[in-house]
Amino acid sequence: MALLFDTKDHIATITFNRPEAMNAMDGQTYAELSRAWTEVRDNPDVWVAIITGTGERAFTAGADLKAGASPVAAGGESQTWRFWQTQEDMILNRGMEVWKPVVAAVNGYCLGGGVTLLFASDIRVAADHARFGLSEVKRGILPGNGGTQRALRQLPYAFAMELLLLGDQISAEDALRLGLVNKVVPQAELMPTALDYARRLCENPPLAVRAIKELAVRSQDMNLNEGLRLEAAVARILQGTEDAREGRRAFAEKRAPNFKGR
Repeated sequence: MALLFDTKDHIATITFNRPEAMNAMDGQTYAELSRAWTEVRDNPDVWVAIITGTGERAFTAGADLKAGASPVAAGGESQTWRFWQTQEDMILNRGMEVWKPVVAAVNGYCLGGGVTLLFASDIRVAADHARFGLSEVKRGILPGNGGTQRALRQLPYAFAMELLLLGDQISAEDALRLGLVNKVVPQAELMPTALDYARRLCENPPLAVRAIKELAVRSQDMNLNEGLRLEAAVARILQGTEDAREGRRAFAEKRAPNFKGR
């Protein structure tokens, strides 16, 4: 399988599984990744997701150009009609709405589509040997699936444009300095650190976590008054949940809460 998918204790782990190709994403990988994100989104038993890659060489090198990145099929048939299939094989960085938190564990090269996937994740841990780059410009193409749209939203302008226009790679330490990742750790500590983040996220009430993520992400496309109004509406909804009542009881009784996601 091009992708491994496992769930345990409310945590889904998605693993790119093409180490022979630096975990590059071909058509099969994209299809499996779409199904994985759909499962994360729709399965009520999943509260948090971790995305990583097999081995220590690469998180993902992005799209597998050897497998073909052209809109023309192998037989020469035009595939232009797919441009309007906007909901086909949706993935996280192409606009799919997944409000459960996503932790990225970058275990090596994170290039092209790997960086755009990183932009769509929430908490990011990198092994100290990881390398990052939006290298598409060097191949005469562009960083799709949100690369040109999210880079300037998440990074300082000058650094974002350097990544986009030069296509050069940066180190894990540079990624940390720029705010692209939260933490850099030795390879042996990568998955334990990602799991620690995921478990800590699971300690919080999942409905509140999803509400906060959605509000924070949507705030980028709303003015302040619209954001404040939506925030007030969602806050009122949360106040009536079983988890909110449990949180208040646990605080009054000075005990750890037992959240259910209801």
